[in-house]
Amino acid sequence: MREDQAWPTVGVIGTRILLSETFDRNAITALRHSVASCAGAAGLTGDRLDDFVVAVNELLTNAVRHGGGTGRVAVWAEDGGVVCEVSDSGRGLPAERPEPMVRPPANTPGGWGLWLAEELTDTFDIVTGGDGTTVRVSSRTSLSQP
Repeated sequence: MREDQAWPTVGVIGTRILLSETFDRNAITALRHSVASCAGAAGLTGDRLDDFVVAVNELLTNAVRHGGGTGRVAVWAEDGGVVCEVSDSGRGLPAERPEPMVRPPANTPGGWGLWLAEELTDTFDIVTGGDGTTVRVSSRTSLSQP
């Protein structure tokens, strides 16, 4: 996809954008650090921050590995939380995901990315099809919030 081309989205992206850019495999490490900085500035701390960064890293890696080599990431703050959406322009997922998501067998070398992203965040939404896959995750800055 071109830089000026519209990327698919799960829904409306918030207005308090902390990060929005396209990426390829060479940008993943720098993006992971940027996501950590943005999410920390928005109020995520400790294990919740670490979990969010791991989840986003899995989504970035999946977009490059399985979604055509490039993607778009957006991170924004919402009242009481941080949201990240990662989109790619691949062919989409080949089959429906089980609900609830099932942990991959321990001896499976792949297939952990989406499961981890869902396990490590408070919300997980995915839209997939022939034009690509978009995953949105969010984490609340405090466990006491609804």
